[in-house]
Amino acid sequence: MLEHGGRLRAAAGRYAEFGHWTLADWLDLSTGINPRAYPVPAIEARCWQRLPEDDDGLDVVAAAYYGSARLLALPGSQLAIQLLPALFAPLAVACMTPIYEEHPQAWQRAGHRLRRLENVSLARALAVATPMIVLCNPNNPNGRRLPAADLLAAARQLQRRGGWLVVDEAFGDAEPENCLAAVAGGAEAPNLIVLRSLGKFFGLAGARVGFVFAADDKLALLREAIGPWPLSGPARAVASQALADRRWQMHTRDELTAAAARLQALLQPFGEVSGTALFVSLATPHAASLFEHLARQAILTRVFPAHALLRCGLPGCESEWLRLAAALSAWSP
Repeated sequence: MLEHGGRLRAAAGRYAEFGHWTLADWLDLSTGINPRAYPVPAIEARCWQRLPEDDDGLDVVAAAYYGSARLLALPGSQLAIQLLPALFAPLAVACMTPIYEEHPQAWQRAGHRLRRLENVSLARALAVATPMIVLCNPNNPNGRRLPAADLLAAARQLQRRGGWLVVDEAFGDAEPENCLAAVAGGAEAPNLIVLRSLGKFFGLAGARVGFVFAADDKLALLREAIGPWPLSGPARAVASQALADRRWQMHTRDELTAAAARLQALLQPFGEVSGTALFVSLATPHAASLFEHLARQAILTRVFPAHALLRCGLPGCESEWLRLAAALSAWSP
């Protein structure tokens, strides 16, 4: 099983010798989840007591938010990552890496021939001529962005050779103008599959709500695979409200953009920075050293040693910003 961010208890145990911190003392910047999450409303008792119903309006609200009714709600986009490979006969799959590592692992585990394309352009990935390309946009962990128009053109090129394009837009909500959920599976891009999640932008990772956008036949296969009641009643209620709250969404996009710019400025003296509205990645040969330095002060980030990369999420309040700044100022490579 792969390691992921957010394993705070494990980190607290590993670094216990460096300070007497409780779990609440830790500053978790390891996940890229919005620290100022959507305010969860009071949940009606019936949501806990009754079996979930799929005609409760969630799909309608989601279609309005994402721009397409060709969708399937499921308990987190992670489940889609695990199930998608089984929908295809064995084929060659190119993953544009670095990438969220669950993608290549899922395709390889399902018996597909995996090709890792490290730090290549989209044009280069297409030239490899595999029938399937999988990527994240914006990319996790380095924040690389590919224009939606380029991805749409890539999907058309793949379609001409009977291929598919899978785009994970888990970090896309802050930049909806560059997202492709609205066209995935439709006449414009029948071979495009897009994954979305409420975990990052909305900060509702614990609710486990995600969506797949794809052609009807692929959605039908996924629906059969996940079975009845994939989302709990409370998760459906919270997701419906969050996806409908345009005022909160607009305010949050502005807030995250400003916070990401502040974090980039904070990390820039230590290396090359990139990222999204939800995290900043620092490219430095000293990434592992900085990770250790911060962890010993109960600040958890995410290090990618193979890529000499440190990924840092957003602090949630001024005291957390000051704490991170103080820890960084005390570090020397």
